[in-house]
Parts: sequence; structure tokens; C-alpha cells
Amino acid sequence: MFQPTFPIRTARLTLRPITLDDLDDVHAWQSRSDVVRWMYGAGPRTREQSRASVLAMSGEDALRTEGDCLTFAAATDLGVVGIVELVWRSEPDRTAELGYVFHPDHGGRGLATEAATAVLDWGFDEFGLHRIYARCHGRNDASARLMARLGMRQEAYHVESYLFRGGWADRRVFAVLAEEWRTRRARRRSVQAPDPGQGCR
Repeated sequence: MFQPTFPIRTARLTLRPITLDDLDDVHAWQSRSDVVRWMYGAGPRTREQSRASVLAMSGEDALRTEGDCLTFAAATDLGVVGIVELVWRSEPDRTAELGYVFHPDHGGRGLATEAATAVLDWGFDEFGLHRIYARCHGRNDASARLMARLGMRQEAYHVESYLFRGGWADRRVFAVLAEEWRTRRARRRSVQAPDPGQGCR
């Protein structure tokens, strides 16, 4: 079994398992048509549907076998503002899929990027993955921009590759390898590091 040492803390977020106490926060975005627009399913969820979703996610606290999903609640002092998921797609290929959903009211602040970065760090450094990929609807530009900000490269654009709400839809596929991720992280940290010659006096 592979389980993060919870909580994982970033500059502004606490990443932890989902609990039933998070129902109000989760339903706040699952009930919005603009959030579920690109997601599988019939549409915005009722509170009871969100309750079932939260109960399911609350059990996704570790990766026990291939196919399992690990769900991280991204919490601030205002509550849970989104979730990030890591699905173990292939044990021999050391591959997983990244997913995420965030409340639009907290958009534009880089919180989804911050949370996903921490999950990618865990996936590569602690879980030992070789490759992490993510997919989105061909017209979901916001999701594609997030993947690009994370340093994932677009590997494919599949035309009419899956059925989505009664019609054929295109899909974008992005991915990053462990070596690429670590190189990008080292470069990012070197840029952020203060000049040792400019210390306080």
C-alpha cells in the first residue's frame, strides 16, 4: 500500500483525504453547471449525489493496487476549494493519471497549480512513478492551460475519440516524465533562490 504522509502542506494549502465533513464544500462546486460542463455525467449534482461522491472519495486515501484512485482535498482556511486525483494506471509502466476539480470562485490565484504540483512531487518522489499524464476535452482550454503551466507537454490530440454527452468529442493528452519534472523543479528553485550576496544587513 502506498499512502502519503498526510497532511501535505504547501505555501497556501493543506492536502489531505476527503471526509464527510467536506460535503458542503464539495457540493458547492459539484452543483454548478459551469464546473461539470466538461466532466462525465448527466450534469450538476444534487446534495445526495454529492454525498455519495464524497463517501466514495473518502475511501480513496491510498494506492493499494493498479486502478486505484488517490484523492487529495485541497483545503485553505476557507474550507476545501478543490480536489486533485492520482489514478494508478499501470504498475509495470509506473504510470498514473492526474485529475483535478476546483471551485471557480477560487480561480486565478494559482491554487490548482500549487496543489497539482505537490501531488506530482509525491507521485514522482515518493511513489516512484516514471510518467504522469492528464486528459481533457478538446475544448477545455482552462484545463489545457493548467497542464501547460505544470510543465506537461501535449502529446496527442485525438479527434472524435470518445462519446461525450451524446456526441463524439476530441481529447487532448498531456504528460510529463519523472526526469523532466525534476529538471523543471530544479530550474524553478534556482530561479526562486535568493542571491546569497544580497542578504540582510
